[in-house]
Amino acid sequence: MRLVDDLATVGPADWNSLAAASGSGRAQPFLRHEFLHALEATGCVGAGTGWQPRHLLLEDARGRLRAAVPIYLKSHSYGEYVFDWAWADAYQRHGRRYYPKLLSAVPFTPVTGPRLLAADARARGAAARALMRLAAESGLSSLHVLFPTESEAALLEACGAMQRRGVQFHWRNEGWPDFDAFLAALSQSKRKKIRAERRKVASAGLAIERLAGEAIAPADWAFFTRCYENTYAEHGSTPYLNLAFFERIGALLPGNLVLVVARDGARPIACSLLMVDDERVYGRYWGAVEQVPCLHFELCYYQAIELAIERGLAVIEGGAQGEHKMARGFEPVQTRSAHWLAEPAFADAVERFLEREGGMVGAWLDELGERSAYLR
Repeated sequence: MRLVDDLATVGPADWNSLAAASGSGRAQPFLRHEFLHALEATGCVGAGTGWQPRHLLLEDARGRLRAAVPIYLKSHSYGEYVFDWAWADAYQRHGRRYYPKLLSAVPFTPVTGPRLLAADARARGAAARALMRLAAESGLSSLHVLFPTESEAALLEACGAMQRRGVQFHWRNEGWPDFDAFLAALSQSKRKKIRAERRKVASAGLAIERLAGEAIAPADWAFFTRCYENTYAEHGSTPYLNLAFFERIGALLPGNLVLVVARDGARPIACSLLMVDDERVYGRYWGAVEQVPCLHFELCYYQAIELAIERGLAVIEGGAQGEHKMARGFEPVQTRSAHWLAEPAFADAVERFLEREGGMVGAWLDELGERSAYLR
């Protein structure tokens, strides 16, 4: 077991092999060495960001990499999408230090996927035990594993971590041949609403274009970054990512990227970035320099649905939160995270909180399930 603070010291092929083995033969784009190292190489994580890499590696006697866990030493709770601000506040009010803490996650990416990257089940179990041992010996307040798979969450629970439930909204492809067939599966009111929203965009005279992979030019990345930064500025926030990062993944992961651009004549006015693999579409970022009614829905949802239907992809993950997605054919799914706190009294309090919260999440899921947009 050893820790590394620079993913450049780990062979990309070795890391990606573990990611693929953990993902039923495919490496989710966010877990690939190219994506995670791009965050480090372009300064999106590292010194001054509150995300300090501390990746855990497990090697066998021959020095071969058998398991890896992406880990960050966090000095805040921004960019995580599983909120623990109240826990941090309680620690501070009692004179305890909550930060720094250990976090296993893909930065700024609320997507469920493997966190214990391992060559086989034995190595995965060893990684879970090593991760919990690292937390216990670190002297830090806590360990948080965000959006692991269900089996990993159960494995970590068996090692002493607490489970937390959450909700996201995903779209599932039922094999529809085209967008109209998808609409036909919806209730009349939802079908009418979507058609009205798409008409508003069409009546604005905008041209919508999807650029895939190497067709995304440097000027496109520059405009997208401007839109992305504008979205954060409108919410009074600082963007996590930068142009260098987008250009880097554009060069290294072209097959996983689709940029959707809205143009008024020759002039781009808005765009969204989708990431794809051989099974899913992941809605990531969006922004605009001019406001057009319903354009967000068109670029982020309806274009993604058309893309999934055209490519035969099974699921669209639309990111964190967003109950409004249900009116557009997305349905609620449960997410998980795993948490360990060093201080027994706080751990007991958090465990009681998670039991209450889990019950409320379950009730909310039941309620949402009764409000499906689909004809059943």
